Amino acid sequence: MKKILIIEDDKKIRRLLELELEHEGYLVESYEEGEKAIEKFKNSFFDVILLDLMLPNLSGEEICKIIRKISEIPIIVITAKDSIISKVELLDMGADDYITKPFNIEELCARIRVVLRNKKNYNTKDILRYGNLSLNTSLKVLKRNDEEISLTKTEYKLLEIFFLNKEIGLSREKIIEEVWGFDFDGDNKIVDVFINSLRKKIDLENEKYISSMRGFGYIFKLKN
Repeated sequence: MKKILIIEDDKKIRRLLELELEHEGYLVESYEEGEKAIEKFKNSFFDVILLDLMLPNLSGEEICKIIRKISEIPIIVITAKDSIISKVELLDMGADDYITKPFNIEELCARIRVVLRNKKNYNTKDILRYGNLSLNTSLKVLKRNDEEISLTKTEYKLLEIFFLNKEIGLSREKIIEEVWGFDFDGDNKIVDVFINSLRKKIDLENEKYISSMRGFGYIFKLKN
């Protein structure tokens, strides 16, 4: 089940979005303040962010830039602004799409489905980089600087999930769902086995990438 983070300070709009999106089958969490939403985002997993621009304290533009520094999660901006210049600026600052107020809930749901489909194909021709590692998602090749590191198919899938969610905590359950699928009925300790295998291949004494989160899962965050 896909999970959506809503950042919207208008209580009525926020509640409408919660009800409608839950009715559509999404898991929803919502916040009226950007600081709290960012903190939650850093410690949880979401599939899409719905972001209002006109927020107290921290603006939607600032939130979008902060999120883009740590994640490529799809961001749909909800804005009352309707000038061509502001829409271009929204896309330039990292938003994937926008919808203007007042909006039709069916159109919003359609836009959510589109960014989710695009997320599956994210960076199919690009190279994901983090620290001294680069992951070519077309060739499915991992390199440290210019040296190739051999990966099994499962190790690659696991590492790609980490690259796409770098510096975001992922639960064992979420990792299993993304790598092995919803119908996996084995022991979740299989995650620990493959994490240990990856660590042996990508970690150096002064360059470690995968950290355990006690009682939760793992985070892909570089430690020197």
